[in-house]
Amino acid sequence: MTSLSMLNTATKLFVGFIAACTFALSMNASHAIQVYKSIGAHGEVKYSQHAPLNGNNVEVIEFRSDGRQTSPGQMAGKTDPNQGNVPNAEEQRVAQLEARIKEQEAQANAQRCQSLRSNLTNLNVGGRIYEMDANGKRQYLDSREIELKRERVQQAINQYCTGSTT
Repeated sequence: MTSLSMLNTATKLFVGFIAACTFALSMNASHAIQVYKSIGAHGEVKYSQHAPLNGNNVEVIEFRSDGRQTSPGQMAGKTDPNQGNVPNAEEQRVAQLEARIKEQEAQANAQRCQSLRSNLTNLNVGGRIYEMDANGKRQYLDSREIELKRERVQQAINQYCTGSTT
């Protein structure tokens, strides 16, 4: 008889446990818990599960069952404030390559400008100026051709070189 009552008690406990589990499972993650945030008479901040008696400066904060706020804002899910700003390895490699290309272009531009300025200086010095033709023979320029070359070189300096012209 005692074993029968023990079995009956165990069955009741088991059924109670199953009912509690079913009730707990029926509450989903979207079920919010409300917390009231208010400011007391002396300026202290109070948190409560029950609405305060005086309705002044009351803010209702809702929490999900996992403890997070239901509307946490822009930083939701971020544990590190700099998480969005850290470039990955591929982005770092691309940035390094772009910087290297930019530096090489600046060096090539500086050399081009130096060559253009040297050419302009030679054209301004005067004297006989020549160019080599396709056969490797010198072709001397007359004053009109020198002036045209001087203008073209000055235009190229103005276009490609930053800084003062010579």
